[in-house]
Amino acid sequence: MSMRIGYACLTVGVPNTQLRTCILKNANEMVLQGLTQSNLTALDHMLDYNIKNEIQLLRISSDIVPFASHPEVEFAWQELFHEQLASLGEKARNAGMRLSMHPGQYTVLNSLTDDVVKRAVMDLTYHCRFLDALGMGSECKIILHVGGAYGDKKAAIKRFQDNYDLLASSIRQRLVIENDDKIYSIDEVLEIGLDCDIPVVFDNLHNAVYPSEQQKRESEWIALSSETWKADDGPQKIHYSQQAEGKRSGSHSDTISVHEFVNFAPQLPAACDVMLEVKDKNISAVKCILATAKIGKIEKLEEEWARYKYAVLERSPQNYKAISSLLKDKSSYPVLEFYDLIEKSIGTISEPGKAKNAALHVWGYFKDIATQSEKRRFESLLEQYREGSATLQSLKRHLYRLSEKYRQDYLLQSLYFYDV
Repeated sequence: MSMRIGYACLTVGVPNTQLRTCILKNANEMVLQGLTQSNLTALDHMLDYNIKNEIQLLRISSDIVPFASHPEVEFAWQELFHEQLASLGEKARNAGMRLSMHPGQYTVLNSLTDDVVKRAVMDLTYHCRFLDALGMGSECKIILHVGGAYGDKKAAIKRFQDNYDLLASSIRQRLVIENDDKIYSIDEVLEIGLDCDIPVVFDNLHNAVYPSEQQKRESEWIALSSETWKADDGPQKIHYSQQAEGKRSGSHSDTISVHEFVNFAPQLPAACDVMLEVKDKNISAVKCILATAKIGKIEKLEEEWARYKYAVLERSPQNYKAISSLLKDKSSYPVLEFYDLIEKSIGTISEPGKAKNAALHVWGYFKDIATQSEKRRFESLLEQYREGSATLQSLKRHLYRLSEKYRQDYLLQSLYFYDV
């Protein structure tokens, strides 16, 4: 098995993959049933996208069934959506896709407060039941942080271990723990993992922000973590992210720098699953998959270029021409050069003249089919943007609505609308 690369919770820049929720006071059974149906349909579209793009690792959002673990909400989601959940799980398994979930920061198993621990167990139970409802095996994990220190880390670790032992076996066989960026370093988590027989996920950015007092290379921590994974747990998982420039320490970057990832990848075991934690989610996952492919096909880069081209044109017509030229040689696979030019372009602030030019290119899809009022609206927004009285977002929203109305799938898949 080769390395698999995936992303967490949301699929961005892809139509019909948005998740929906509501506030607690509106969470009656009818509303929750509608939201869950919508979210499971969105998950189905995510799976289809992942299969098409050879993404075999996905973390499902905890909010897929809104308020499923809330003590005041009664909703028989497992029974109501039994067939759909089973079908989704079958689709994922047939594609060789590994699924996981990651409860949020308020799921704390070692809290000093009994009610917090009780709610943590309820939340873990929900996550376990969801993966069970999909029919996923024990290799599909629930990732958890150890929790707080509460002024006495040894006592907090003991409390985690004691509470872990009380969990149902169905939860224990799915639970894995990871190092965090503030309280529990990788050596401490490894000690807990070995004591309790829990697989350990190594998080590279957390380790950089809150390193162990033991001086070891990342490759050494990855190797030590691998020893906590048994055959039934599936391949070792790690979390990979990069520091966002100019933001607080530990903040995830908007995108994964392809060169930085390619330099990191050789230290990973051949059979290793890498969960990217990054703002642009699946976009970076595809990038990293293509950049580390053993046999690269230029057709894959051409498919990606179709999604990026207007986003690049909006920022750098020079790089737009350079990439178009780069892809002319059909016998080549210039993946690093391709993404280097894209990253440089996307990191550039759009200038009005360039943005107007890109908008006119996109408008070309509609100029012969749009109504007179739609044409007038476009011309008005374009002029207002040129004068500074309208935003580029308002102009692009108009173009996006036209893409939906006239079913321009090529444009709907475009990252030109990523920030709309």
